[in-house]
Amino acid sequence: MTSFAIQSFGCRVNQAEAFSWANTLQSNGLVYRSDSLRSDIVLVNTCTLTSRADRDVRKFLNKLARLNPEARLVLTGCYSERFFDDFQNNSRVWQVVRNEEKGDLPYRILAGLESRTETDIKPFRSRALVKIQDGCDFRCSFCIIPAVRGKSVSLPEGKIIEQVREYTKQGYREVVLTGIHLCSYGNDRPTEDSLIGLLQSMEKIEGLGRIRLSSLDPRFLHQKLCDFIASSPIVCPHFHISLQHGSDDILRRMGRKVKVADFRRILDDLHKKSPNAALGADLIVGFPGETESDFERMVDFVGKSPLTYFHVFSYSQRPGTPAARWKQVEERVKKERAARLRELSKRKNHLFRKGLVGEDWSGVVIRQKDGTAQILTSNYVQVHVSRCAAEEREQVQVKITQAEGNQTRGQIID
Repeated sequence: MTSFAIQSFGCRVNQAEAFSWANTLQSNGLVYRSDSLRSDIVLVNTCTLTSRADRDVRKFLNKLARLNPEARLVLTGCYSERFFDDFQNNSRVWQVVRNEEKGDLPYRILAGLESRTETDIKPFRSRALVKIQDGCDFRCSFCIIPAVRGKSVSLPEGKIIEQVREYTKQGYREVVLTGIHLCSYGNDRPTEDSLIGLLQSMEKIEGLGRIRLSSLDPRFLHQKLCDFIASSPIVCPHFHISLQHGSDDILRRMGRKVKVADFRRILDDLHKKSPNAALGADLIVGFPGETESDFERMVDFVGKSPLTYFHVFSYSQRPGTPAARWKQVEERVKKERAARLRELSKRKNHLFRKGLVGEDWSGVVIRQKDGTAQILTSNYVQVHVSRCAAEEREQVQVKITQAEGNQTRGQIID
């Protein structure tokens, strides 16, 4: 039987695409393997958001060439989009698929195979990821993604609902909605499709436990949307917002067209409506022109905010973007500032988790091994338990009993 593996780099959108491909390929007779070095076909969904992402992709491709040279290699994603012609002329690459053609990728693979046999569908992840939107209509001065992903495009609501119903039938109890610019969902469609309308329709799906939203743009988190997601019985109390910085001057240079005061209002509002919700943020340090004063403003803002964690990225020059041409901050300074912010994030997250000790939360089993399990709570806390009869993907209740260092422990509530 023909086997396949998928190596996905970068964002949740790439992960959602990989999830869909795995489902389709298995439904059509291919066998999924987690090990790319033992698979007949290897799909690589690439990323080019940062120079580190570029390096990670190249490193993986070099390793695959050494250790599994006979594999049929299928490349897609933002890095391969940038270097499409080079990969198309590479004899080692079986197929290169453009971002705009990703929806057809599984069928292109199937068309190139002579025979297939019926096989069971093996869960690709413990949670179902669903892409509802792709592309971006904005031009932040640091970001290359609009150039390789194209304009914002929303999937029809009916197609999304159908997909979520299918995943629910397969046993998934949590669905993660993803998009390059999730808050733009529906803006490109002449119908009444909207993010709120989609979520309202999803609330009616029988058997679905939770909906988790990926990154949200504060420029489009209007009051009606904030009110809805904070009060919905099915939307996870976990809101990750693409802040990027805490200095108005840097936000202006980034082309974000938003003020720190807007961030503060949104975060305070969400925290007030959902006090135990996880509040996350993306932050960039070392953006061209970032002074010590700009950085201290960001530290002060996030330190005093109700954020419970943040993902910190050192600015990375992307060819073709305006910011790549500006005077750069020293790498040493970037590393020092990033380390300081990450340490602050650890402290804030520890305090958040300690405040949950003694509470009961619903969660999904994301990993089972040797009688122990990890539960991901609806408010984004990974809880380690010593016993769990439920299988991966299933929904359980867990009591948080301890939060020490980076680890949170608990016990299943029968």
